[in-house]
Order: sequence, then C-alpha cells, then structure tokens
Amino acid sequence: MASDLVGVNWFKSSYSNGGGNCIEVADGVPGVIPVRDSKDQHGPALMFSTDEWSSFVTAVKGGEFHR
Repeated sequence: MASDLVGVNWFKSSYSNGGGNCIEVADGVPGVIPVRDSKDQHGPALMFSTDEWSSFVTAVKGGEFHR
C-alpha cells in the first residue's frame, strides 16, 4: 500500500501551530484517508476508511477531544 502513496498530496491542518506535533493527511487515494506523522514523512501511514475519518473529524469539531 505504501507504493500507492507515492506522489499523493499531503497537507497539514490550517490549525497546525508549527510546533512539530502535527499529522499530515493525503487526499486522492480512493476509499481511504492516509494519515502520517509530519516529523516522519518516510515512515508508515495509518489508513482510515472515509467513514472512520468523517466520524473522527465530526468528533473533533464537536469538542469530544478538547482538554
């Protein structure tokens, strides 16, 4: 699956503060949302289904992970 990620567009959240504790998300990969550690761009990526990622984003926007 890693070879499927060559050439994809990775991006950080606009809320990223540049402190190094960021994730990057790729788009354009059919059926999955790849997520990786921005500090380890050649490391592994976690793969989430579009439904899983949508649920996560909804939870974040809803404040479920607010400290």
